[in-house]
Amino acid sequence: MRRPARPDDLRAVHAIYVHEAVSPFLTYEPMPLAGFEPLFAEMLASGCFHVWEADGEVAGFYRITRYPGRASHVAMLGTLAVDPRRHGQGIAQAMIGDAIERLRAEGVRRVELFAESDNPRALRFYARMGFVHEGTLRRFYKRAGDEDFVDEHVLGLLLD
Repeated sequence: MRRPARPDDLRAVHAIYVHEAVSPFLTYEPMPLAGFEPLFAEMLASGCFHVWEADGEVAGFYRITRYPGRASHVAMLGTLAVDPRRHGQGIAQAMIGDAIERLRAEGVRRVELFAESDNPRALRFYARMGFVHEGTLRRFYKRAGDEDFVDEHVLGLLLD
């Protein structure tokens, strides 16, 4: 079940964010809870950060940003992750499916997201959800422990 993130979600969101199976595919390097607090506060302040609960626990999270003006029919889906203990349980499909239906009901006609080229599991999942590869941002992403940069794929879903 989707709900807006709350301050008391800090520890659960942090635990997912810094998990070794998740952190390579999110914006920031793993960090202690104290370093994550300002990032989490910013996400909360945006009013666009949601958690997905399953069995009374935070099972995943995402952020949706709407574009202004002539692109107000477009939403960017980001900061997306599912607790690795819950992989394979349909959490991501339920969470993203719910987000897409909510956006459709709000008049959004296009959803965008970025996914790293070295994240085949996510790329397969997004393709199953109907997202199409629309372009590549070459050498866009650099992890602290890696020598090379990673390409970032731009994916889009039309909600016609």
